[in-house]
Amino acid sequence: MNTQAGVAVRVLAARVLDAVIHRGRSLKAELAVVMPRLADTRDRALLEAICFSALRQRAAYEAALKAWLQKPLGPRDGELRALLMAGFAQIGTLRLPAHAALSATVEATRALGRPHQAGMVNAVLRRAQREGIPAAAAADAWPQWLRQRIRTDWPQQAEAIFAASAEAAPLWLRVNRQRGSRQAYQQRLQAAGIEALAPASFADALCVAAPLPVALLPGFAEGDVSVQDLSAQLVADALAPAAGARVLDACAAPGGKAAHLLERDPSLSLLALDVDERRLARVSQTLQRVGANAQTRAADASRTADWWDGQGFDAILLDAPCSATGIVRRQPDVLLHRRASDIDALMALQARLLDALWPTLLPGGVLVYATCSLLKDENQHQVDSFLARTPDAQAQPLAAGFGHACGAGRQRLPGEEGGDGFFYARLGKR
Repeated sequence: MNTQAGVAVRVLAARVLDAVIHRGRSLKAELAVVMPRLADTRDRALLEAICFSALRQRAAYEAALKAWLQKPLGPRDGELRALLMAGFAQIGTLRLPAHAALSATVEATRALGRPHQAGMVNAVLRRAQREGIPAAAAADAWPQWLRQRIRTDWPQQAEAIFAASAEAAPLWLRVNRQRGSRQAYQQRLQAAGIEALAPASFADALCVAAPLPVALLPGFAEGDVSVQDLSAQLVADALAPAAGARVLDACAAPGGKAAHLLERDPSLSLLALDVDERRLARVSQTLQRVGANAQTRAADASRTADWWDGQGFDAILLDAPCSATGIVRRQPDVLLHRRASDIDALMALQARLLDALWPTLLPGGVLVYATCSLLKDENQHQVDSFLARTPDAQAQPLAAGFGHACGAGRQRLPGEEGGDGFFYARLGKR
């Protein structure tokens, strides 16, 4: 990496982190804007790694700044604070060569128009290099109200949840069985110098321990393989529609679960809905890449009069909007942006979707309600309430492999078998 590019990466990291931490912006959205400015895939990977590491360890880094700075940084110093956190990420988590990390980050201070503070940045980062960054409890990254809800819902597992949520997630792949076997694809990876594990219990999954750009995965562009977490892959097992079934994926974007169902059984007649037209375009791209055929439609699934033709579905997947508390390791900015009031609004939306979609399910059909949340109000209690007010709905048991028993469903917690936190409930119509 040349010096100029190295400085540019640190400048962009500071700007992305400033937008996310201090201005409430989405990490994914900010990275999408700045990534194209870096031509080299290695620079893009470094930018992403710095931002994710700084957000995962934000509590420890903020505590270090508070302890080490003689004068606290003011409201106008957002970019500088973010740059220091980016420096800590390089030294602490990513363990980059210290000289390169320090010189590029100090130079980035000047590039950000703060040459008079370059000496201070240099001194703070050298202290971090010399002493190490003091550890902070993983729970400190969670807002107090949310931390308390996790401890109430999962008293025995709470500390493990916080610890797993602060770790980088492995890269999970889903092999397209229409294009070849998992074993054959594992051998292709091996030939490309990429080691992957094939867990026995999960039919289509491969785990790559070290993350890498998808462009390096053999056959990715041709749809031979997709990136999808292990827990998300289990949705296809939970729904398990019969051959040729008429299936609804009610909140389909970005399309991975619909694609997985069709890779397993191309005879399914699948309708993929999403309320957001731009996100629905991603569903179409995903399906096209893997060679799957489905009908796509931009619509609010809860307003069935706008999109339903009156013909019932054999199987419905409702991967409902939720707090995303089970995927904090993949979306660390969730902990910055989520508010207690969001949970009530999400629960109301989930209930509305369940009530609206149930009449579109044929008798004898199955609806799988899934979320990437850890909160029992969104999961166990949501399903219990639905069953209580819906006489023809009946919970169908799911095997222990889907996670901890959680009311009528099953809950996987982050880090278990390397997967994300995820909830599943399988509901049959009498």
